[in-house]
Amino acid sequence: MSAPDRRISIQAEDFDAAAEIAALTQGRKDVGAVVTFTGLCRDEGETLAALELEHYPGMAEEEISRVVTQAESRWPLLGVRVIHRYGKIAPGGNIVLVVATSSHRLAAFEAAEFLMDYLKTRAPFWKKEHRLDGAARDWVSAKDADDRALERWEK
Repeated sequence: MSAPDRRISIQAEDFDAAAEIAALTQGRKDVGAVVTFTGLCRDEGETLAALELEHYPGMAEEEISRVVTQAESRWPLLGVRVIHRYGKIAPGGNIVLVVATSSHRLAAFEAAEFLMDYLKTRAPFWKKEHRLDGAARDWVSAKDADDRALERWEK
């Protein structure tokens, strides 16, 4: 089996999920499953002007690449796309995209979930809220539920 088709990108620009899926599947007859996850900037209380994401260039790509390599060793993946944005993102805007392709659905589902659990808890990104009323900006804290979701992959 050849190496999976992989692309990891940390970028300020928005992404097109359909184009990323097409890039992984066009002309491929061995792909039987495509699982995607798109994370969006949400504003539950309608008080958010933007979410600002910061990262360490180089370190973030290296860490995500390491986790993608783990996923590729655990599941028979044919392709992986991970795109994570940085900068100020307005509510409703795209933040992260994970696409996993495989011959079979279970591998694609599990790999995509594994990648998102790691991105949510271990990828070196920091989030700061910018509020509509101009109030002090708050750093977003990690959630215990995200850490618990990650624990199941470490067994």
